[in-house]
Amino acid sequence: MNKSTKKNKRALIVGISGQDGSYLAELLLRKNYKVHGIVRRSSSLNTPRLDHIYSNALIRNPHFDLDYGDLTDTNSIYKILEKVQPDEVYNLGAQSHVRISFDLPEYTGDVTGIGPLRVLEAIKTLANHTGKKIKFYQASSSELFGKVAQVPQNEETPFYPRSPYGCAKLYAYWITKNYRESYGLFACNGILFNHESPRRGETFVTRKITRGVARIMKGIESEIYLGNLDAKRDWGFAGDYVEAMWLMLQQDNPEDYVIATGEAHSVREFLEETFRLAGIEIISNGKKEVEEEYTRKDNGNVVVKIDPRYFRPAEVDLLLGESQKAKLKLGWKPKVYFKELVKMMLEQDVHELKRELYGKNNGN
Repeated sequence: MNKSTKKNKRALIVGISGQDGSYLAELLLRKNYKVHGIVRRSSSLNTPRLDHIYSNALIRNPHFDLDYGDLTDTNSIYKILEKVQPDEVYNLGAQSHVRISFDLPEYTGDVTGIGPLRVLEAIKTLANHTGKKIKFYQASSSELFGKVAQVPQNEETPFYPRSPYGCAKLYAYWITKNYRESYGLFACNGILFNHESPRRGETFVTRKITRGVARIMKGIESEIYLGNLDAKRDWGFAGDYVEAMWLMLQQDNPEDYVIATGEAHSVREFLEETFRLAGIEIISNGKKEVEEEYTRKDNGNVVVKIDPRYFRPAEVDLLLGESQKAKLKLGWKPKVYFKELVKMMLEQDVHELKRELYGKNNGN
């Protein structure tokens, strides 16, 4: 199949201001798309990941535009769809922090679960009114697997979510399949395993580690507070994974795909690798859970403590993906693996800290 992209194809990205949205926007612009994004109205600036795209020397990018909307507001979604008339819609919007979903279960369910239904219903309604055929991508999650039934997990593995976030994503997964089978929509689920980058939010554990280590290197901070160090995840690079999203919508038929690296590493491994790359040797006291600490070998200072607030009420111990279907049908495979990902994130956080401390001309 010829996967070449027609000029001026239109894409609408819901959740464009997040990590994945910014990488996807860059990819689609390289492929000559006209890219539109939905952002929530905020009293403070919430588009720093997009500033380099949106304007250059105060000249607006003619192929990129943003509209205010919200996954909790059906009317705003439909109006934007009607205005943009996109060929493809990528729903990346969600309350996406798993631990926070235990504190905000109702909000998480509304945005992460019912939000995709609102988008699908708007796409169906627009198709009925105008005949416009729109392809839809739903950002599913490896958190669907939760208490895993098999290792590794693939498209046939049973789901057992262990958080309000995972349960909301489960509804979104099945409603996407339901609209595909009931109304003939071209709708795909991408079951993406953990994917990180230098653009990851600072409250996510990987970015908390790389940012914290960068600040410890410079003496700005002394300690990092973490939760379960022994949870294992299949970590990939977000820039690789957005290509898989695009490929799913270029196929002749809509299907669901697992996207993963096929390697699992613990939070502990991520932590130790980051300190190793920083040139700081650390040692655990060998105790369990909240009593464990890591100290620096050179001066004995405590650099890592365990905070029980970061433990989940129901833990997911191991997520490991098998993406053979994506390899065979999409021709997709990851380019960035664990150690390169950690290095990339730490180097960028060191660079950003230097800019913060010494000014933008001294970030090298």
